[in-house]
Amino acid sequence: MAVYVLVMMKINDPETYSKYTARTPEIVKRHGGKFLTRGEEVLTFEGTPYDDRLVILEFPDKESVDGWYNDPEYQEAVKFRKASSHMNMLLVQEGGSNTKNPDPKL
Repeated sequence: MAVYVLVMMKINDPETYSKYTARTPEIVKRHGGKFLTRGEEVLTFEGTPYDDRLVILEFPDKESVDGWYNDPEYQEAVKFRKASSHMNMLLVQEGGSNTKNPDPKL
């Protein structure tokens, strides 16, 4: 079952951040992941306009996400990301049980 990683970030130092983005595609691929979007323009239909960076990745399963995130080479690249940006990373699994008849209290 596919797992999606959504990353929303504010980049403070583009030059340092580019050292992170130069390293990540091969590591993502090695763990069965792929980028669905990687910093393209985001249009806001409702709410506060979002003009920061958005990245969405797809992995075949949670184990692949864990392998990618815990990969020593990725953790080395993360140092550049942490030095140059502030971010939120979310993980969502496809096919949750709350899609056909969602509980309105959730």
